Amino acid sequence: MTIKEVCEQFNISADTIRYYERVGVIPPINRNASGIRQFTEENINWIQTMTCFRGAGMPIDMLVEYRKLFEMGDETISARCELLKEARKNIVEEMQSYQKALDKLNYKIERYEEACVTGQLIWTETK
Repeated sequence: MTIKEVCEQFNISADTIRYYERVGVIPPINRNASGIRQFTEENINWIQTMTCFRGAGMPIDMLVEYRKLFEMGDETISARCELLKEARKNIVEEMQSYQKALDKLNYKIERYEEACVTGQLIWTETK
């Protein structure tokens, strides 16, 4: 695959892929004789995993650490598991924060929808 095809598949920019490669989020991409990146299935799998993790809010340094640990082999399985648990904890906390905001928005919307019908805005409880 070409960089353009990979960008389209994952809805990311070529700059993002180049950056991920440069800082070590993904392994180096092989290039053809003309210096054009040639993506393998393994490269695609790394990009898919890392864009998913990044989309979930994992910081770049954590992604780099994960890749380094992965490349060190099976003796780092426990360390990788702990790193992913930490990322999961952060995501759960973020989701809880979003859920509180969503609950508040839903409450406000319900009150305003009722007011549109009744012509009167009534706050029955605080959320």
